[in-house]
Amino acid sequence: MTEERSLILVKPDGVLNGHIGEVITRIENRRYQIKALKVVNASKEQLAEHYNQLVDKPFYPSIEEFMQSGPIVAMIVSGKNIVETFRKMAGATNPSDALIGTIRGDFAREWDKGSIQNVVHSSDSIESAEREIKIWFPEEK
Repeated sequence: MTEERSLILVKPDGVLNGHIGEVITRIENRRYQIKALKVVNASKEQLAEHYNQLVDKPFYPSIEEFMQSGPIVAMIVSGKNIVETFRKMAGATNPSDALIGTIRGDFAREWDKGSIQNVVHSSDSIESAEREIKIWFPEEK
């Protein structure tokens, strides 16, 4: 069985609204392993590196503001097909499109100003996961 790793973040809205335990429960119910977990306050540098493809976009400042609005729970999760499976568990990025039963479908919301608070981030590929893990867990090898 090939193990892969993914970075999963419970974003500030997920932390504020008490969804950390539910996200962890869903991960563990699928028999994935949480290899590292910590609570962090995101720095501008971490966010710019994490969202490097979005930094020049006009909406990036609102992402940065939201991601610095409260603590984040960062996790390294491993298991077979974790990247693909957790993305399905998370649901569509836009909460309005996320199916009930997914994390975003159950807990996320879209605000009036077009701001999206969608509870979790998950790596979109194995390569992205390894890049993102280095940003949030620089102590990991």
